[in-house]
Amino acid sequence: MNPDDESGFLPHIPIGEWGDEGLSWLKSSFPDFFDTAKAAMALPIEHLATWLIAVPTVLLIILFAVLAYALRSWQFAVVTVIGFLLVLSMEQWDALLQLMAQVIIATLIAVIIAIPAGILAASNKWVSAIVRPILDFMQTMPAFVYLIPAVLFFSLGYAPALFATVIFSLPPGVRMTELGIRQVDPETVEAGESFGATPWQILRGIQLPLAVPTIMAGVNQVIMLALSMAVIAGMAGAEGLGKEVTDAVSTQDLAQGIEAGLSVVILAVFLDRLTAALGNPKGYPTSLIGRITAARRKRATA
Repeated sequence: MNPDDESGFLPHIPIGEWGDEGLSWLKSSFPDFFDTAKAAMALPIEHLATWLIAVPTVLLIILFAVLAYALRSWQFAVVTVIGFLLVLSMEQWDALLQLMAQVIIATLIAVIIAIPAGILAASNKWVSAIVRPILDFMQTMPAFVYLIPAVLFFSLGYAPALFATVIFSLPPGVRMTELGIRQVDPETVEAGESFGATPWQILRGIQLPLAVPTIMAGVNQVIMLALSMAVIAGMAGAEGLGKEVTDAVSTQDLAQGIEAGLSVVILAVFLDRLTAALGNPKGYPTSLIGRITAARRKRATA
């Protein structure tokens, strides 16, 4: 025992060794399960990335610009075209689409898990009390740590990247869904109950519609965290801008790092602005949808 070690009077608790042994036991006991799960997780990302890359570049940029105009504004559509043309000129287009495929699939999975979990937590105090410390743990755990079990279970490729990304990006979706439902005016809920509405009808017709802006804010955070984790997951061998950044760091290639990093920023701005517009469509009257809605109202009042 080292007398200078203040913790020497405490016995060593090998938590890390227990965790290592437990994860290794899972891996060795269920190899077929993890192999199947790896293939199942990688398949949608590979197919989506292949499909995106197969679409003619100019057509895809035009589609992204139309989406930007439809949801936000023509100015954002112009910025989208300029940004993606810059990515194309830096020869990072395919890597950007691969990263986009990872973020889309990870976000879909995270949202599918997060919204029901948030609804359940909002409707039951005991569930909320159990879920909150779990979410705190998930959010405070360093992002790189998630790669350790991911690589152990699924080796290298898209599967460990998806596994780590979903876990890392899940908490804000659950929290914001619970918050949005809890913030619904109790008097509005009571009015629905007074008309004989069932709990499911109240949830579907009152609570969820009123909670949509808050839920979409959570989805926006999920996308941003998924994007940041997908870049880190490039260390696990996932193709895309994350791997470009990792390769630039390992080879000290500053030019590649700047180009890949700038491409990540352009993608992040595009996804962030789109999801923000989805959460508050009335706040963007210059969007294509906003203009069409305003024109219909004019005709209705004429």
